[in-house]
Order: sequence, then C-alpha cells, then structure tokens
Amino acid sequence: MAALALSGLTAALLTTSRVDARVDDDLTRSAGQVRVLASDGVDPRTGAPFASAHDLVARALSRTVPAPRAGMLAIEDGRVALVAADSVRVRPEDDAQLVAALARPGVADRPALRSITTATTTWRVAVVPVQAVGASDDASTFVLAYDRGAEQRDFSGPFAIYAVVAALAAALVALVGWVVAGRLLRPVRDLGTTARAITRTDLTARLPVTGNDDVADLTRAFNAMLDRIEQAVDAQRALLDDVGHELRTPLTVVRGHLEVMDADDAVDVAETRELTLDELDRMSRMVSDLMTLATAGDARFVRPAPTDLGALADSVSGNVRPLGDRRWGVQERAEGTALVDAQRLTQAWLQLAANAVKFSDPGSTIVLGSRVTPAGMLELWVRDEGFGISPDQLDRVFTRFARVDEDDARPGAGLGLAIVAAIAHAHGGHVEVASLRGRGSTFTVRVPVDGPVAGPAGAPVQDHDEAAGRAAATEGVQ
Repeated sequence: MAALALSGLTAALLTTSRVDARVDDDLTRSAGQVRVLASDGVDPRTGAPFASAHDLVARALSRTVPAPRAGMLAIEDGRVALVAADSVRVRPEDDAQLVAALARPGVADRPALRSITTATTTWRVAVVPVQAVGASDDASTFVLAYDRGAEQRDFSGPFAIYAVVAALAAALVALVGWVVAGRLLRPVRDLGTTARAITRTDLTARLPVTGNDDVADLTRAFNAMLDRIEQAVDAQRALLDDVGHELRTPLTVVRGHLEVMDADDAVDVAETRELTLDELDRMSRMVSDLMTLATAGDARFVRPAPTDLGALADSVSGNVRPLGDRRWGVQERAEGTALVDAQRLTQAWLQLAANAVKFSDPGSTIVLGSRVTPAGMLELWVRDEGFGISPDQLDRVFTRFARVDEDDARPGAGLGLAIVAAIAHAHGGHVEVASLRGRGSTFTVRVPVDGPVAGPAGAPVQDHDEAAGRAAATEGVQ
C-alpha cells in the first residue's frame, strides 16, 4: 500500500510539474509576441505606427491565438477595456474576482507571471504592460489568463482512477497476503501449540508435515528432535525402572543373609561372604549391561571403521572355546572389508555364543558363521543344538529381563539379547532368531557393510521355520 501510494503521488507531482511548465511556456511565448509588437510600434496590417497603447493591445488581441484553456483581456484604468474575440472559449473577464485582482494598484504596472486563485478556478496569468511610443501617459495592460485548474483537472482524472484501482489492488493483495501468510505461519503456530502441549508424561505430540518448503523442513526437524527427546526420556525411564526392579532383589538377598548371619560361626560367615560377593558380582554385571543399553541411542555408541571381516571371524572363533564344553565350528567365513564397529560386533557375537552355551547341553554342536550377501548386508550367526524356544516366546526374547518359561531357573539378568539387538540397531541393522523346540536356535545379526544408515532398522525378526532348513548344515561340523 505504501509503494502504491508513493508511486501514485510521485507520478502526480511529476505530471503537475510538467503541466505547469507547459502552461508557463505558452504564456511566456504569447507575452513575448506582444512585447515584440510593442517594441516595433508599427501596425503590421497598415504599416503605420500605433496611435495609442489601446490600439496596440487591440491589435495584439486580434493577432494572438491562445491555447484552448486560455483567454485574453486588456486592463486600462483599473477596468476591463478590451476582451478577446468570441471565438475564444475561455472568458477570464467573466470572473469578477480575477478582474478585481488584476485591477488592484501595482498589479498591472509591471510584467509578471503569477497565480491567482478565485472561487471559480486557479488562474495562471501573464501580465504585459504596454505604452504608446512617445506617450508615457498612454498605457494599457495585456493580460493572458490560463485556466490552470481546468488543465490540472484533465490530468487528475486518470490519477483518481489510479487511486481507486490501487485501493482495490491493495485490498486484494492484503486478502491474498493474509491467506498465504496464514498458511505459511500455521506450522509455526502449530509448533508453539505442540511445544506447549508436551509435558513430562506425554511426549507423543507431533506436527503434520505438508509440502516440501522451508517450513516443512523445519517441521520435520522439530519432529525429529521430539523423537530424540522421547527416545532419551524413554531410555531414562526404562533404565530407572530396570534398576529399581532388578537391583531390589539382590539387595534384599544380601540384606537378608547379613541379618541372619551368625558372626560367631566361621562357616556361616564364609558362606554368607561367598553368597554376598556372588550377588554383588551379579549386580555389577547387571549395572554394566544397563549402562550399555542406556547409551545405545548415543551417536558414539558405535564407532564404525574399516574392518577386516576375515580377521573378525578368526578372532571371535578363537575366543568362544573357553565359554563352554561344546563342539565349536565355523560354517562360513566372510572375506573383505566392512565399515562397522569391530568391538561392538565382537561383543554381540560373543554374547550370542554365550547364550547358545547357556541353553545347550555339554558336548553339543555350536556353529558360527559370517558372510556378505549380494544386497550388501553382513550376516553374523550362531547356531546351536540346544533346547529351542517355543513359538509363543519368540516375540519377547530380545526384551530386557525377558525370561521364557523354560529358562527361568538359569542364571542371568536377561539383558544379553537386548544388548545384541541394540548393537544391531545402532549399526542400522537388526537381529533375527529362528528356532524349533527341541532342535536348537539360530540367531543372526544383519548390518550394512557400508556403515550405519539413518533411522532404526526395525524390530527383531523371528523366523520359526528357518532352523529346520539349516539344521542339516550343522551335522558333521566339529
């Protein structure tokens, strides 16, 4: 609106200035012709000198052709002495206020260009005093009056139309701008509303993402930030819940035995000491595992680096034998280099091997293997001939502190497989389990060889029938 008003005002001022310049030019040119005629003092029609100033002005009135908006008259002794022919359309002598202004003493005595405003219009007047040659007391005044107000009105009409059109355009632009600005700022308002709606107990609010502009990018970034905050808060809550739930039992056991211990009985003291230390070791391992899970969402949890897959397999196969009296074997060995965290994958692979030892009989076969698939995924697996897992229990084996019915009596906090899943997810992969009851289980970690991808890879996948197809591969492997 300011730009429209400024441009219209500037154009109007420039046009007015040009109109005034043209009017003054017309008046000056016509007054110059009268002065030339007066300086010659000879009537062009007869060739004889003018007898009086009155005759000179009369001849000037008849010879001068004014502009369409201009009129002429002669002032003598404070009154209108002569007027232009009837063919002239503008009659300044009919404006009494103009005549009175011209008749005032001193106005008609000297040449000038002046503006005179009356109730009728605004006049631009050229005053040319004329004297007869050799007669100083014989004087008349030639007046050329231009109707400046009418001339300006002719040019002001288009600007009035411009003002109406500009007002309508400004109103239309304001309406469109209000609608567009409202649509652009709605995500910002939603951002504030969502931020105010988030509480310590409810972090599920998200913003709808529409379009593909900067505001949409801001919305996606805000939602991603909320996802990270929710994950961090959930991890914190889970850690507190897990610590409160799992550490309470060993603390109660330790306290109970210390309360009933007979300090005078050396045997009782030794047994209580051994049991207490065992519980404290279990608590230490549990805290270490919980800290590992708590940091699984940190960007520094895994530190990928180029890793020799053959060397990784050799290292793990050499470290599993002390885990238990089993027939250990390597079914397949990957070759090449992958961008992974060798230490974390070693931790996950050994954890799967320890889990296989825990749920299999001494002397049974446990097979390790690794390969790179055509899809660019690194697979690390451990296959055992253990007790297997019931189909209805497969969905919960990667849950923290999960215990299936068959292994409730076995030692452990139930955090090992949860750590394996966290390591796989941190690499942008996942972990799968295939198991048949009474025939064993196969746990497989799948991660990209080119490094972690953005976002979680998804939940663990269970395949109830995969072990049946691979069971034969374990036979004969020592």
